[in-house]
Amino acid sequence: MSADSVVTVNRACVEFDGEHVLENVDLSITQGEFIALLGPNGSGKTTLIRAILGLQPLEHGKVALFGTPLARFRDWHRVAIVPQRLPGATSIPVSVWEAVLSGSITPRGRWRPFPRSSRQAAQRALESVGLWSRRHDRLDTLSGGQQRRALIARALSTSPDLLVMDEPTAGLDTANLQALTTLLAELHAAGTTIIVVTHELTGISHLVTRAVVLRNDHHESVKYDGPPPVPADFDDDVHHHHDDAHKPPPVELGPA
Repeated sequence: MSADSVVTVNRACVEFDGEHVLENVDLSITQGEFIALLGPNGSGKTTLIRAILGLQPLEHGKVALFGTPLARFRDWHRVAIVPQRLPGATSIPVSVWEAVLSGSITPRGRWRPFPRSSRQAAQRALESVGLWSRRHDRLDTLSGGQQRRALIARALSTSPDLLVMDEPTAGLDTANLQALTTLLAELHAAGTTIIVVTHELTGISHLVTRAVVLRNDHHESVKYDGPPPVPADFDDDVHHHHDDAHKPPPVELGPA
């Protein structure tokens, strides 16, 4: 395992109701890569992310983060997740500022006041996504694109080494997509390792250094792993959507 290893997955398999959703996944991600994880619904994209983050048990196989086996990994401050939506955001009257600050909560500091450093990091993150002026607004009053940017600010406030994003471009208008693309380019240039779960590369194709395409298969889930553009043989896998009775829940916020 190399010194700059960020994610290592060896022969990973995940099973739901007796059916394998992921089969024999081998994946090695090194520092500074920008990975697009592609495939149709039900191909196991979200399941793989959950397995990498320790949120989904493996039937067999191994996962390591930053060279440490997942079972012994404790440096969760190095990892940030941007879910499609913040759980409870539509029912809990949380402000943008509170949502972003929540990214700094740790198990040991859960009941302590936020230190000045956390508040300063939250301010810088909100400024970087252009939402500082909206910090006192309720999160659920923001547009979908603005909420996505708030969740990105939440992740950035922790200065992660690994940023995982679940469908970050879904439903974004042109202006918000451009803002997101610019921000991701800056993060990538600064050395952040980025994994984006997506159905297509529209808007971010020029940033992606490597594409990984998953497909339902009884032998091996990873069908393509290489530089973009993805070969035409995989067009249906990348752009086609279908229902999946075994689709796992969306990626929720992981360990703080």
